[in-house]
Amino acid sequence: MKALIVCTSKSHGNTRKVADTIGSVLDARVVDPAEISPAELAGYDLVGFGSGVYWMALDARLREFVDGLPAGAGQEAFVFATSGLPEPGFRPYLRNLGDQLAGKGFEVVGGFACRGLDTMGPLGLVGGLNKGRPSADDLTSAREFAEQLRGRFA
Repeated sequence: MKALIVCTSKSHGNTRKVADTIGSVLDARVVDPAEISPAELAGYDLVGFGSGVYWMALDARLREFVDGLPAGAGQEAFVFATSGLPEPGFRPYLRNLGDQLAGKGFEVVGGFACRGLDTMGPLGLVGGLNKGRPSADDLTSAREFAEQLRGRFA
């Protein structure tokens, strides 16, 4: 199996920690959307797409990258995110990304989310929400998620 992770992580590196953990299990390279062209994804069996959540939306760079993917990829994909708060039912950002990828021809085989340090807006005035997250337990969960993905190709 050849895997790749396309990840945006900007505030505190929360999402990159998760991406690196998943990538270590899958032996996957982790790249920012600016570091790879959509055409290069064709060389991978499994592609992960992840972002932090900012004001209840995934990073615009990741969403724009997925928008620019050609239709008919036919590969397997997974999605992941870190956020200060749980995903609200009225704004399912991971499901929306999964639907967007499915529309491009990917088979979305899983998703992972965990809390991350959030200092957006007024939260920064009080030192943030979820200090110490993603935690060791969160990264263990990310590793277990990746092992399940790897098991699909065993």
